[in-house]
Amino acid sequence: MIYKQILTIMMLALVAGCTTFSPDGGMHQVNQLTRSRMQQDAGWQRNPQDAQAARAATRELLGQTLTADNAVTLALLNNRGLQAAYADLGIAEADVVQAGRLRNPGFSFTRLRRADELDIERTFLIDVLGLVTLPLRSALEQRRFALTQGRVAADVLQTAADTRRAWYAAVAAQESAVYMEQVKQAAEASAELARRMAAAGNFSKLDHAREQAFYAAAAAQWARARQNAVTGRERLTRLMGLWGEDTRFQLPARLPALPRQAREIGDLEAAAIRTRLDVQGALQEAENIAASLGLSRATGFINVFEAGYQRNSASGQPRQSGYEIELRLPLFDWGGAKVARAEYTYMQAVNRAADTAVRARSEVREAYSAYRTAFDLAQHYRDEIVPLRKRISEEVLLRYNGMLMSVFELLADAQQQVIAVAASIDAQRDFWIAETQLNLALNGKSPGTLAAMGGSAAAAPDAAAGAGH
Repeated sequence: MIYKQILTIMMLALVAGCTTFSPDGGMHQVNQLTRSRMQQDAGWQRNPQDAQAARAATRELLGQTLTADNAVTLALLNNRGLQAAYADLGIAEADVVQAGRLRNPGFSFTRLRRADELDIERTFLIDVLGLVTLPLRSALEQRRFALTQGRVAADVLQTAADTRRAWYAAVAAQESAVYMEQVKQAAEASAELARRMAAAGNFSKLDHAREQAFYAAAAAQWARARQNAVTGRERLTRLMGLWGEDTRFQLPARLPALPRQAREIGDLEAAAIRTRLDVQGALQEAENIAASLGLSRATGFINVFEAGYQRNSASGQPRQSGYEIELRLPLFDWGGAKVARAEYTYMQAVNRAADTAVRARSEVREAYSAYRTAFDLAQHYRDEIVPLRKRISEEVLLRYNGMLMSVFELLADAQQQVIAVAASIDAQRDFWIAETQLNLALNGKSPGTLAAMGGSAAAAPDAAAGAGH
């Protein structure tokens, strides 16, 4: 009879040990979570073949002008911080596999001799409590694995949003540097003409000083714009995980055009609660702790419960067989502290989930307000300010051709027109960054603030404008 019981336990242990690793380490679920939110898959380099495929894809994408989508693809393939986050999947899955396996059985053999007497003891031990709680432990680790997949998916969305923002900032900084160079060239021509006229006695010292001051300010702003372009490009390079020859990628000359109209989203708060990964993760974490609390109560009084089969023999004596049970009695530790800790941890997780939901509601409202404001401002520059500056320049040119205005007035107007265009570029950049922020607020996690990405470049035209005319 005892042999049948041991055989049954061994069969259950064998079935429990059949938990294996998935072919992709859980990456399929991560891609399912991200694909519905950004239509791009992440790439985990788990072996030399994956690294070679990522390298080939990188060379192909860098062989053409880099778009925002391609920059995100490169980041998902090559960003080492993201690759480190992918490894969390493997660690969590290893915990799942380990939780689905029993501790190895034990076997002890004792051989004792006293004169002509020989005693032999054989004991086979198996962790019965581990076998009983195996389904609970496996389910708990599965929930933790799912939580890790959601966390990694949120990291993917965050990296994609950071890369997209960096791409918009880099292209805008490059475009602004080109326009600020035109401002400097116009100011330089005006300053040189003023110098010659002052030398001939046809220009006052005050007007000459004004032209020189404007040129000096324009030169400083151009230097700052060039540095902003370098900074933006290097930040994008870091996010894409590129180095060496790969850093010579080519950005487009201009930002994408504004959409015809702004997005209209119905119930923003409901959408955020339904789709944001950090909200889902906080709720899932609370559920996991609740399940862990049930396990803590089940094992609070019994920490070790092992069963063993013994078969002993002694010289001249009939062979002994039977079983042994080892149970640690709760004389000093009744498990109350363990259960109380689990309960407080669950309360903590519930409040964190509620806090995450409140933050999500507020952040998505703020992000949408910033998005609409940025769209309206960029549209205002595109449809009102830039066309108005163009009409003014056309009128100034007509007056100059009719000898009704001086060359300095013509150059000053050209400078103002370029400055207006540069401000329009900044407004266009801010719109695309605000849209990225809104998408992250709706789908991923806390998007941070808009000020983290822009600001310094936008201040350059105003400073140059205030230095002269």
